[in-house]
Amino acid sequence: MALQQVFESVKQASRKLNLLSEEKVVKVLEDLATRAVEATDTILAENQKDLNRMDANDPKYDRLKLTKERIEAIAADIRNVASLPSPLGRVLAEQKLDNGLQLKKVSVPLGVIGIIYEARPNVTFDVFSLCLRSGNALLLKGGSDARDSNAAIVKIIHEVLESNDVDKNIVQLLPPDREATHEMLHAVDYVDIIIPRGSQGLINYVRENSKVPVIETGAGIVHTYYDADADLESGKDIIVNAKTRRVSVCNALDCLVINRKRLQDLPAIGKGLAEKEVDLYADAPAYEALKGSYPEEKLHQATEEHFGTEFLSLKMAVKTVDDLEEAIEYINQHTSQHSEAIISNNEAHVDHFLKAVDAAAVYANASTAFTDGAQFGLGAEIGISTQKLHARGPMALNELTSYKWIVKGSGQVRA
Repeated sequence: MALQQVFESVKQASRKLNLLSEEKVVKVLEDLATRAVEATDTILAENQKDLNRMDANDPKYDRLKLTKERIEAIAADIRNVASLPSPLGRVLAEQKLDNGLQLKKVSVPLGVIGIIYEARPNVTFDVFSLCLRSGNALLLKGGSDARDSNAAIVKIIHEVLESNDVDKNIVQLLPPDREATHEMLHAVDYVDIIIPRGSQGLINYVRENSKVPVIETGAGIVHTYYDADADLESGKDIIVNAKTRRVSVCNALDCLVINRKRLQDLPAIGKGLAEKEVDLYADAPAYEALKGSYPEEKLHQATEEHFGTEFLSLKMAVKTVDDLEEAIEYINQHTSQHSEAIISNNEAHVDHFLKAVDAAAVYANASTAFTDGAQFGLGAEIGISTQKLHARGPMALNELTSYKWIVKGSGQVRA
């Protein structure tokens, strides 16, 4: 099927989606969760083909890899989305005008959503469940790294849709080539919004080349500021968790910003990081504080390129600052506006940091690993928006809707 025909078929299918009953939508999602687990061996076999083409040391390898446990978690997320209230038909505002007209502002689907993403096959399941629950049709443009995994997953989705008498064209997977990306970015008559998920390079490319409106998501250059009044015991646990829980995700810590008065805490903080084999790129004061206590082969002197970098691996920068204001200035200069954190027992410092740092999620005394739709109680997520128009932070069901005005009259005409 030519790309133009694919776009047209998805657009046509999207017009029927809002008419599906609540019961039908829930049943499709429940069936998909069950079928995903049943097809674990098939999915893993196709995923292994993708893994075989990638260097195991590539930071994207962990994102690409599926396991039995990860598929079970995906199925649980799908069931969770099925259990959430529909975001459609919500009355956002209502009034009666002096002339008798009755106005309602009601939530509706965005329409056709295009997702451009890299080596993350779990996204295929996640975004489909969210889009179906919110009444949106879906065009998927995965990367070549995950082509076999994505194809297997979409095949399963299509089988479930057909078994429930739902048009399978509500979701289509485009070829994993650049031409398909170019065509979707220019499909203004068929696609309502495009959401890129992946590296900063991918997001920049989509933003600079798309004629379709774009919601930017994904890139996370994440900092945690260790204040002069930080608690060492909880602080070192927060830092190690934020850096090492899962290094290839966008909420992972990239740079520890530490107050100069607390440099003596770095050996204690570094102990947990060394156990996880984290490479540290420290500025001069931090390097001197760590020298002799941190493994020599894992401690490096930082250069400018290490600051403002999303590592997506077991690497982290360390930056020394003199005070809270310098920390805020440094973070606001280097942030991707994803997730930022402060560790401090000084309430005035915490309050000022939370107000002054410009990011979608700002933390006090907690790991940035919580920036996630499921962790925020939203079900699965379609991405973390790092912009300010329409949606910001984890984007779930409510963020996948727009609204329309419904106006009822009794013969009114305007003078």
